[in-house]
Amino acid sequence: MASFCIIDDDPAVRAMLTNIIEHSGLGEVVGTAKGGEEGVRVALETSADVVLIDWLMPDQDGLETLQQLQAEGFRGKYVMISQIEDREMVGEAYRTGIEFFIRKPINRIEVESVLSRVSEHAELSQYLNELKTSLSRLDQIGAAGRSGTPVAKRRSVAEVLRPIYMNLGILGEAGCTDVTAIMEYLVQRGEQSDFPPLRQLYEEAAAQRGTEMQGSEREIKAVEQRIRRTVIVALSHMASIGLTDYGNPKFEHYAPLYFDFEDVRAKMKEIDEEQSEGRTKVSIKKFLQVMYLEMLDGLEAG
Repeated sequence: MASFCIIDDDPAVRAMLTNIIEHSGLGEVVGTAKGGEEGVRVALETSADVVLIDWLMPDQDGLETLQQLQAEGFRGKYVMISQIEDREMVGEAYRTGIEFFIRKPINRIEVESVLSRVSEHAELSQYLNELKTSLSRLDQIGAAGRSGTPVAKRRSVAEVLRPIYMNLGILGEAGCTDVTAIMEYLVQRGEQSDFPPLRQLYEEAAAQRGTEMQGSEREIKAVEQRIRRTVIVALSHMASIGLTDYGNPKFEHYAPLYFDFEDVRAKMKEIDEEQSEGRTKVSIKKFLQVMYLEMLDGLEAG
């Protein structure tokens, strides 16, 4: 269960957030502070998993507080509490290290959704830290098989991915073939500390297409477009489920895991208001990283 530190100069906001976190079972509030300087000290002393920081405070603003924590080596997650809507300022916050925003005035549903997502990210960070170990196990399994030692038959990458595709509502989408090819490449790639650039992944998928254009710039671009369309279909599917039943298990698991909360909320609003579909924002790299981790879990469990 995650631990939280709240840094906000408004005592009512601190009390409200504490109430939501602890009564919703999201975790435990291990420290609060009414200013940035005090907040840095409290966050470091408590080693909280997540720090909620007010943007505007009398002594120093939220970004200054975040940067000070980073300079001190704090490794927790950061959530900004703000009324600010300026896109440039919001973009600066994301570049600095903020992962999510909670808008003022505080809304219980938004707080629960955002902080649930942050907890998911904390778990993903743990997965990433354990990734080398996981890949080493896969290598050992492969080595045992090559040496003739009997091993239990593992499911293929495609078999592991199929139920994930079904739950995301994308089974049958053309981009799934490319995603599967990328996942197979990542498994074959073996133990690596970094996740490859998207361009490299598109090239690998294009090379496996077996067409006259395989490996060409045109085919690489086509791979990118197919995957983007598939990810957008998954986002739309999750948003539709969320509009119908916010507590649906598929929505609760896949929506916050594969997509940014802001993108899910924007798509839900677009569908609810029957707006014409514009440029949908999605993070393809994040989508593929999460799918890779879920696939590894599925391979090991199989």
